Amino acid sequence: MAEQPDEKLVLASIHDVGPRFEREVDQLLDLMVRRLDGPRLAMLVVPDHWGEAPLAKAPAFRRRLRTWADQGVEMFVHGWFHKDLARHYGAAALKARHMTAGEGEFLGLDRAEAARRMAAGKTLIEDVTGRPAAGFIAPAWLYGPGAQAALDGSGFALAEDHWKVWTPGSNRVVARGPVITWASRSRPRQLSSLAVAAAARIALHRQKVVRIAVHPGDTGVPQLLRSIDRTLCTFAGRRRIGRYADLLGRCGV
Repeated sequence: MAEQPDEKLVLASIHDVGPRFEREVDQLLDLMVRRLDGPRLAMLVVPDHWGEAPLAKAPAFRRRLRTWADQGVEMFVHGWFHKDLARHYGAAALKARHMTAGEGEFLGLDRAEAARRMAAGKTLIEDVTGRPAAGFIAPAWLYGPGAQAALDGSGFALAEDHWKVWTPGSNRVVARGPVITWASRSRPRQLSSLAVAAAARIALHRQKVVRIAVHPGDTGVPQLLRSIDRTLCTFAGRRRIGRYADLLGRCGV
């Protein structure tokens, strides 16, 4: 069925996909497939998580990625290492300290290094899946000036941060609004994300596009999994389950 211009969408994604978190990805995928009536979601693939889980040396997992892509899962490049090794100052230091735990890989890279990692990730994911990458999403949704500049010539169709989805190069915003996600690394963050998700289930129904993002760490906290399940049910029951590619044809946000 063709999308109507004012049709409301829900987009779901699994972050940090790679051989390091295969068991957790399977658990999240099972949950999401049940609620989304099939593998109607995106996966954000990390080529070599923290330099300890290279996709290039995991042929079995590469085959699984290709199978999922063949089933319709959209594959995004999600950094290269995911780990942030840069030294930050000013506002970037605050972001690095409070918005992630050493995971904002593209926050401090210069343009040349950001472009090199983007290109390498794009080539790898496209070779693995046999189709174009859906886009690029920086780890922790954090982009420094170098990464922003590198995106313009990256060839990616889409990019995303906490607040929007846009087309690199033209910088046309194709979706606005906060992504619903959960934090598992401390009890206060867990409680905060549970509260935010509960509020979002009430507050975001007027939003044209609702994005839901889950992470491997969520699987270790039963309360988070219940909240994820409830959030998926809430939005999937009231709007069309979409694909990020659908945003490219939308007339407005």
